[in-house]
Amino acid sequence: MKRHTAVRLLGVGALATTAALTLAACGQGFDDGGGSDASDDLTSSDDALTVMIGSSGEAETAAVEEAIAAWSAESGVDAEVLAATNLSQELAQGFAAGSPPDLFYLSTDQLAGFVDNGSVRAYGDLLDNKDDFYPSLVSNFTVDGEFVCAPKDFSTLALVINTTLWEAAGLTDADIPTTWDELASVAQTLTTDGRVGLAFGAEYQRLGAFMAQAGGRLVSADGTEAVADSPENVEALTYVKDHLADGTFAFAADIGAGWGGEAFGKELAAMVVEGNWITGGLAADFPDVEYTVAQLPEGPAGPGTMQFTNCWGMASDSPNQEAVLDLVEYLTSTDQQLAFSEAFGPMPSIESAAADWEAANPELAAFLAGSDYAIGMPTNIGITEVITDFNAQLESLATGDPQQMLESVQTNLEAVVGG
Repeated sequence: MKRHTAVRLLGVGALATTAALTLAACGQGFDDGGGSDASDDLTSSDDALTVMIGSSGEAETAAVEEAIAAWSAESGVDAEVLAATNLSQELAQGFAAGSPPDLFYLSTDQLAGFVDNGSVRAYGDLLDNKDDFYPSLVSNFTVDGEFVCAPKDFSTLALVINTTLWEAAGLTDADIPTTWDELASVAQTLTTDGRVGLAFGAEYQRLGAFMAQAGGRLVSADGTEAVADSPENVEALTYVKDHLADGTFAFAADIGAGWGGEAFGKELAAMVVEGNWITGGLAADFPDVEYTVAQLPEGPAGPGTMQFTNCWGMASDSPNQEAVLDLVEYLTSTDQQLAFSEAFGPMPSIESAAADWEAANPELAAFLAGSDYAIGMPTNIGITEVITDFNAQLESLATGDPQQMLESVQTNLEAVVGG
């Protein structure tokens, strides 16, 4: 098994999820009323651009500032980067005041609401590099069949394994689990007094991977149907419940950790289900922990994982949308996305960068492999509140009833999906 302790910082910029704005409207299948103009008539002016980001830290902020400064020097258009303290709140204030940033990080949970109320301009189909983005990411930022905005980067979930504990338990590369049964077996082998075999957060953002492996999800792929109470989802949560109950799986909070990375770093868990942002946390806080990364085991329906992403949102009120489009193409180019990866670690959102990224990060290849089958978070208006309630129920999964939980989620979903 490959060992490594020195890895590049992978910040949370790829998944910096902000709280959704409260927007009263229907779900992803809403009527076109406040949406963006489908034409390619972009505004144009000599105005400077403002770019608002929700940064993971100094490395990300500096990298974005450097890239935009380089574009400004090349294009002759001035641009300023604003690192938001609370991105959701500051965007809302900008839109309410009629002076939003021209370009900004936009999360999947805010997407449909901003399209519906006319705040964002759909421009995805105008991009010269539109066919280079991973199809699953394009789907994440498509509303009513329209590609709204360019995915800026992304993350997936994988199985992170403590190699020292793995080898001490007598396990080898041949034992890396590829099925649910194998995962349960090695988790049992790795469980000792004071340490569980596998840990993860008590949230859909982690358990959703098991649901995907069983063939389930919360909302249909086209966003028009609530499917939370499916037999597949019941099977997935029952599998997790059984191993929470036998003590070989655990929620991070139940073993004294704030998240999976902390549980892993403190060796409270020998394995965790986490995204590629864990590598930055381990490098900063637990540099001596040795680990390897594998794809998540397949479930009854095959492979499954979750992906997390933001896009570059364009304001409908921007007076210089032509320049914004040019800037987005620059920021999402192969060379620039690889430079961002080098600086603060996200996986590029374009397929043309995959080979170079994997060559530079061979120990993290399992995260990229997950892009072939990852599912994204639902984007329906009101979904954030539904998932928040679901997560609260999941905290008691070890003693709860998966069927009842999912029936409750189904009821809540039906109120926002296609409503």
